[in-house]
Amino acid sequence: MSDNQPKSGHSFERLQAWAACHQLVLSVYAASNGWPREERYGLIAQARGAAVSAAANICEGSARRGSKEFKRFLDISLGSLAELAYYMRLARDLDLLSRDDFTALEIHRDHASRLTWGLAQAIGRKARAQS
Repeated sequence: MSDNQPKSGHSFERLQAWAACHQLVLSVYAASNGWPREERYGLIAQARGAAVSAAANICEGSARRGSKEFKRFLDISLGSLAELAYYMRLARDLDLLSRDDFTALEIHRDHASRLTWGLAQAIGRKARAQS
């Protein structure tokens, strides 16, 4: 197990969507480390916050009672991933991210989004079946 892998037994850690979002958080932090200091409370905080929110909402939702509640948190996570897409594009357009770095981050973000979307769809079906 690498240092970046979870060590505890939380249920969210078994979810591929969470793992992809967590890796995205690590990538966003690494990419934004070199951004200008004056962006600390601007674009850096916004991009990092959106990435963290995507992963954290999966954690929180998985701990809630019932599929309907979990689905709501997954929808919030998807919104955060969409928000991050804009921050990454803005960082690229402001020349804070190279095109290659933007592409690499976008591949991570898209992967996390697809997994989160798939999980949301599955949980939504489960919630409807329980109704």
